Amino acid sequence: MYGSTGYSNGYHQNQQQQQSSGERRRGGRRSRDLHGFRVSEQQHHHNNNNQQEQDTPPPCTDFDMAYFHSYAHVGIHEEIIKDRVRTETYKAAIMQYQSFIEGKVVMDVGCGTCILSIFCAQAGAKRVYAVDASDIAVQANEVVKANNLSEKAIVLHGRVEDVEIDEEVDVIISEWMGYMLLYESMLGSVITARDWWLKRGGLILPSNAKLYMAPITHPDRYNDSIEFWRNVYGIDMSALLQLAKQCAFEEPCVETITGENVLTWPHVVKHVDCYTIQLHELESVSTRYKFQSMMRAPLHGFAFWFDVEFSGPANSPTHNHAPSSLLGSSNNNSVDGIQKKKRTNPNDALVLSTAPEDPPTHWQQRWSKTKSLKAL
Repeated sequence: MYGSTGYSNGYHQNQQQQQSSGERRRGGRRSRDLHGFRVSEQQHHHNNNNQQEQDTPPPCTDFDMAYFHSYAHVGIHEEIIKDRVRTETYKAAIMQYQSFIEGKVVMDVGCGTCILSIFCAQAGAKRVYAVDASDIAVQANEVVKANNLSEKAIVLHGRVEDVEIDEEVDVIISEWMGYMLLYESMLGSVITARDWWLKRGGLILPSNAKLYMAPITHPDRYNDSIEFWRNVYGIDMSALLQLAKQCAFEEPCVETITGENVLTWPHVVKHVDCYTIQLHELESVSTRYKFQSMMRAPLHGFAFWFDVEFSGPANSPTHNHAPSSLLGSSNNNSVDGIQKKKRTNPNDALVLSTAPEDPPTHWQQRWSKTKSLKAL
């Protein structure tokens, strides 16, 4: 439907309500044995009943609708784009893999304002499918037109699970990461796009991610929110201490943690390989963790952060796993006004890090508090 000759019609509102799922066409969902298209390897080897079940997109929940509605607000996109660590790293990755993008078909999953789609078009992409379920897609299409890219960038307003593309893509790019990597992330949609549309040997940016955790001490923050109640303008309000602790520990918070707060080397909770991970692997994440503190300090909780890596396809010489960010590392340099990790080899993978010792990002770190204990 949206893959018609010419690709000049720009913005498209998804027509899923007017068509049954059996009538919708998805080029990448057909087998490689049929007209050169394929489904994922896992789908290809399932029986027809399982394949039909997998081909049925999940329903759009009330939570999904609220999430899409929140991303219609321009303030969220302003915060994301002003995060130079994030935006400049994506732009650098696109230029590093320009040879994979130039003259090729790209899909931008969760395109937002289309900034990554435009970077890809500027890098020479033949065509970019910019997909977003939020109403920001309306303004994104105007951005595309204002930059004279309507012939290259096609904005599709709808979920990846519902839009229609009648060809496979060479590249999938997405800024899918949520707080603590997987909270409210779009990784599931990236997996769907990969299984339905990505050519065998295609490129996914970013390609890998790691979620880390480490115990932290944060006495200043603890005193501000807990010990504060012992003396309030000369009044003893310590009766509120227990309630203050209860409220503080009910939910994790998002804030900036410094390397000085971290008590041990980080532990890898989850490794994500975007080329191979399956949807069922996102249903739950668990880990076993034993640690010994490197300093004597009270334990105030656990911080979570992540790195993402921009590697080439598995059969590419640039498909290298860059070393994870470690506390105390001084292996940084300044590029375009922001701190980037040094790469001794220009073919080494770019890494976007949200670690406490790296330049801050809009993701910050996720802090899950615990009752104060002495770390020995």
